[in-house]
Amino acid sequence: MFSDFRQTSIILTFILSASVLVYKLVELQLIDDSYKKIAERTVLDKQVQYPSRGNVYDRNDNILTYNKPIYDLECIYRNLDADMDTTLFCQLLEIDRATFIKNIEKNWRSNRYNKALPFTFLSKISPEKYSKFQEQLFRFPGFYPVIRNIRAYPHENAAHVLGYLGEADMNLIAKEGSGYIRGDFVGQSGLEKVYEQELKGEKGVKFLMRDNVGREVSSFNEGKLDSISQEGTDLYSTLDLELQAYCEKLMTNKRGSIVAIEPSSGEILTMVSSPGYNPNVLNLDEDRGKAFKQLMTDKIQKPLLDRSISAKYPPGSIFKPILSLIAFQEGVFSPWSRVSCNGYYEYRTFKFGCHNHTSADNVKQALMHSCNSYFFEMVRKLIEKEGYSQPDIGLNILRSHLNDFGLGRKLGIDIPNEKAGFVPTPEFYDNLYRNAGGKWKSTYIMSIGIGQGELDLTTLQMANLAAIIANRGYWIKPHLIKGFSQDRQLSDEFTAKRLVRIDAEHFDPVIEGMRNTILYGTGYRANTAGITICGKTGTSQNPHGDDHSVFYAFAPKDDPKIALAVYVENAGFGGDIAAPIAGLVIEKYIKGEVKRPLLEEQMTNIDLISKDLPEPEVLEEDNKEIETNDNTSQPSSADESSQADKTPGQ
Repeated sequence: MFSDFRQTSIILTFILSASVLVYKLVELQLIDDSYKKIAERTVLDKQVQYPSRGNVYDRNDNILTYNKPIYDLECIYRNLDADMDTTLFCQLLEIDRATFIKNIEKNWRSNRYNKALPFTFLSKISPEKYSKFQEQLFRFPGFYPVIRNIRAYPHENAAHVLGYLGEADMNLIAKEGSGYIRGDFVGQSGLEKVYEQELKGEKGVKFLMRDNVGREVSSFNEGKLDSISQEGTDLYSTLDLELQAYCEKLMTNKRGSIVAIEPSSGEILTMVSSPGYNPNVLNLDEDRGKAFKQLMTDKIQKPLLDRSISAKYPPGSIFKPILSLIAFQEGVFSPWSRVSCNGYYEYRTFKFGCHNHTSADNVKQALMHSCNSYFFEMVRKLIEKEGYSQPDIGLNILRSHLNDFGLGRKLGIDIPNEKAGFVPTPEFYDNLYRNAGGKWKSTYIMSIGIGQGELDLTTLQMANLAAIIANRGYWIKPHLIKGFSQDRQLSDEFTAKRLVRIDAEHFDPVIEGMRNTILYGTGYRANTAGITICGKTGTSQNPHGDDHSVFYAFAPKDDPKIALAVYVENAGFGGDIAAPIAGLVIEKYIKGEVKRPLLEEQMTNIDLISKDLPEPEVLEEDNKEIETNDNTSQPSSADESSQADKTPGQ
């Protein structure tokens, strides 16, 4: 009986509640028409409040980006004046009548448009053009300006690093929780893309009630649903703007790249890709489309290609110090090993070219002279560690070590489009020599011992190798951001030390050899008074034209502050162009100024794009105040001869 009573109570409760709801519905729709009248005479307009995008600064708090106003012109169709002066209107905005008609007429049956709600008539109006239009705005009722922000750059530097913005595509807009709508700007490359979430800030929103002719009536619900936009987070980059600008100057009319790293932190001091472009040409103004097309269609210079991380090059002889460390660690070679060289290296039925110099009694002399014969012998012994018939074992040992050094894989820098380079595998050679049954031997791949053949690196990887040697065995992932304006820490991946499996004792003879390279050897043009630079030249063979000039170094020798790599395409020997450029960069960073204006002018004025490479001349100034040793001979003016660093035959 109690159960029946409870069931009856529940039923009565539902009936009573339903009756109340039905009565209220009848009252609203049939009796009280006040809500209907409000709906008829007002429309809810949701206005997005765009935040200020976070700025980017260099390591010394110099601003690299800022926000520049740009205008969208919105229109409420019902507010238009049928007798407006369309000719003046079009003249002020520099559009033709066909564009006016196309932009004003919409499919009013579509859910996208409402004659009482604003729609975008014209976007991306420059402040200069808008200022002229604004003076006459009173003549054109129904048109309303909306201010937006685009990127602008106070300097013409670091375009590849900073990146650019573009309009969000439909895939991003449709992504759940993205928060992007049509017309939103989003980072498309560089730091703008990687740190989009930090930079973009949070949008606000304002709800307005408009009457049937588009006039603002009031805020909706007394503004209780409105929200204020929150500006984006500022980024503090690792770049040194002054050094970046100087490196870009040195790379004028050259193809290639420069990357410099602070060894102790992995912070990138400069990252130059040349030819580059002025970042302001892609700042989303009206001319951006034309400028972007021009950059994209330049297939010769490829200014949008970031050569520092996306171009893969044979490293040439700068690979020799790394090979030395691995060979010493594996016990197949000693720092005091002697290799005879008569201008070539001969083994079994194979013969490989070198250049004229005295035979190397140790690795210091071998690096100083960049002796190919020495490193052919070294790589052969490493590949043949388990015997001539088992080169795959030796190659895998080499590959394992190179992976420790960050080669054959991406380093993980915090901008997109980094390439991994290439370190060949036994499987690669099995396939390459499949017509010979895959029976390859050490003599087939000797060229990798001098940084040629199938070995490819990025300039970033080369600079990181210099940092590893500078640190005597460890590296920190290279990165471009060191801090944020808001309470956020740098990711642990950019602070953790990564060790290479090389005992500390093996670094000293290699570093001494790199120091001798600068004092007495092929890298003498990088020598700088008062700075103990350690480096290595390279001449990378180019089957399609002139060889590439390569150099990497670090300084000072003890407690190093900078490690860098310079790669100049089609510039010839490493000691001629890349080495003196590196010496100037090191001098600029460590001393704050360069006191070799003639060398500076010569390197800046060399044009490898529009005319042939001039024959480098040794300036008297190059040898002023340079450290010398009366017991040593002067370096050869030929640097590395035409036979140096050439890919040997099989």
